[in-house]
Amino acid sequence: MEQILTVCLVIEMKVINRSTNQKGDDDYFDRLLSYFQSQFLERIIQLVSVRNSVFLLKTEKNTYMMKGYHTNSRLRLQEAFTTSLRKEGFFKTYLFLTPPTKEQLFFEGTYFGCIEYIPPNKKPFSFLTQKNRQEGIELLAQFHQTTASFESRYRTLLPKGQLIEKWTERHRLFAGNIPFIQYFMNDQCLSELTSWANWSLKGMNNHRHFFQQEPNLILHGDVAHHNFLRDRNGRLHLIDFDLISSGPPSFDYLQYANRILPYMDWSFEKLASLKQINQYLHEEAFLYALAYPADIFREWNRLIREKTYTDHVRFSQVMELSISQFYTRKKFIHHLQKIVT
Repeated sequence: MEQILTVCLVIEMKVINRSTNQKGDDDYFDRLLSYFQSQFLERIIQLVSVRNSVFLLKTEKNTYMMKGYHTNSRLRLQEAFTTSLRKEGFFKTYLFLTPPTKEQLFFEGTYFGCIEYIPPNKKPFSFLTQKNRQEGIELLAQFHQTTASFESRYRTLLPKGQLIEKWTERHRLFAGNIPFIQYFMNDQCLSELTSWANWSLKGMNNHRHFFQQEPNLILHGDVAHHNFLRDRNGRLHLIDFDLISSGPPSFDYLQYANRILPYMDWSFEKLASLKQINQYLHEEAFLYALAYPADIFREWNRLIREKTYTDHVRFSQVMELSISQFYTRKKFIHHLQKIVT
């Protein structure tokens, strides 16, 4: 997302842009553009598709991010949540704005929210450097500290974080996809992946009480690198709260660990250097969870569900994730198994 927005910054656009990310549905883009033109009280000079249901919209006076939601209640929840973050002192994110429109934006079954535009840095955020990984987890910890103060007000509005159940289902789907995957991965690798998942889930279930006794807060739920946005002044922001839920902070830290370990050569020592994660490394439940191959299962299931295996680039990325660090990951998991046995 940041890379696309950066391009938009350095190239001054004088015309309305037709989306290239609508999978050929130019008619939808044209209809949406016409709708926005009919509703906005400011003249639109640029509309760019960023990703599904997210658009950069530039008028003669301002720049906005327009994001679509299937229900009005979902949009209102996001508006309320970002407002609560700001009121409770977390300023490193966007706000929803009241758009300069004639009425609430509703187009072909989608409610559109108007989001504050944060001009991105020329260099997108990534997990490649220790500095970025440290800065990202510190921002996540600030987010947790803030949401802990008002989680009780949202408890009935948010789903309950169910990591064990989520990963059990992900494992089930992966197992069902093995007849397809085995054309591309050998049986030994698939057997080890399954063995790691079974060992991890069994250990998490046996030590479930640890997750249950942690105090709840509002989890981000998707701490991928693209949801950390560095602005043009170098300030890091946390964005995209579509997957927020109520649960223990360890759930977000487990996901963060899974996201950054490939950039750390699956080093337990480097992972332990992050104090927010180090505090959990004496907990067996957390150690068992670190062994779960969440990223590999997620990407294979998505590839098959969305039928994007014919996309050479996408397929190569999933194969790279699955194979390139398989043995360093295996060494990491063996280290976890020695600690808890």
